Amino acid sequence: MSSDVSERARSAGALLLCRAEPDTVDAVAQLLRERMLLAPAGPGWSVLVPEGKPWLHGEEPVDRVLTGWATALAVGSTWPVLALWWDSDRSGYTLAAGFRRTVGYVWLANGTPVGEDEAMRTFAARLGLDPVLDMQSLEALARPDSEADARARMLGLLAVLTRTGLTLPTGLTPGEPADRLREVARVQRGARQVEWSGWRDAVRAEFDVVEKGPLGPWVRGPRARALAAAQVAAGLPLAAWAVRRRSGGWAAAAALLLVQGALGLAYDRLRARD
Repeated sequence: MSSDVSERARSAGALLLCRAEPDTVDAVAQLLRERMLLAPAGPGWSVLVPEGKPWLHGEEPVDRVLTGWATALAVGSTWPVLALWWDSDRSGYTLAAGFRRTVGYVWLANGTPVGEDEAMRTFAARLGLDPVLDMQSLEALARPDSEADARARMLGLLAVLTRTGLTLPTGLTPGEPADRLREVARVQRGARQVEWSGWRDAVRAEFDVVEKGPLGPWVRGPRARALAAAQVAAGLPLAAWAVRRRSGGWAAAAALLLVQGALGLAYDRLRARD
């Protein structure tokens, strides 16, 4: 790792914002098998703070790692996941929602926007933001502004999301070092560590959450079988692509798809025998 790349990796930080309550997020986040801290982030929102820093030890920069995690969480759930990431050169976001293509935006450290306007419109639509007032704020973030650096751009993005109920705990701020984010998250009221409890407990917890929700019918019957088969069909080529690219983040997304698809088919068959 060159000195420039090493410096970027050391200065990197990340947050995962999930539009769901912590109890719901916990069940899915366990399947990532990554050490994370989970805390409430306002009505209907949760925040995941990585305890590890895989971008320091692998070949992938922080934005690719976070994109893989966000994608894995989104395909295994019914709620969108927003990954915020930054390093010494750039800052940006990636929004993942179900099986749809991820959308993201990037700012250079000095605040120069290098994304596409269409990304902001897609971002607003997928999060159900106001197409007039909120879009005006988002469009301003995509215009040149010599007085706004990357950190200010990210804070502006979060300000828009406060209208949806998002309230990040004090100290969990884009631009902060990963170690400080971890320490701040640990002392938050309602914070918990996402712990891997084994496949059986994790899967049981996830199905319990889904069955109690409005999508309960999707875990059994024809629709459940079709969804599970689609997950397996999508996971196989994604796994092959991830192996070729040596991408840990996308490998996690592929593994989650395959596991959920296989377990969904098995669960539907076992419940049919009851």
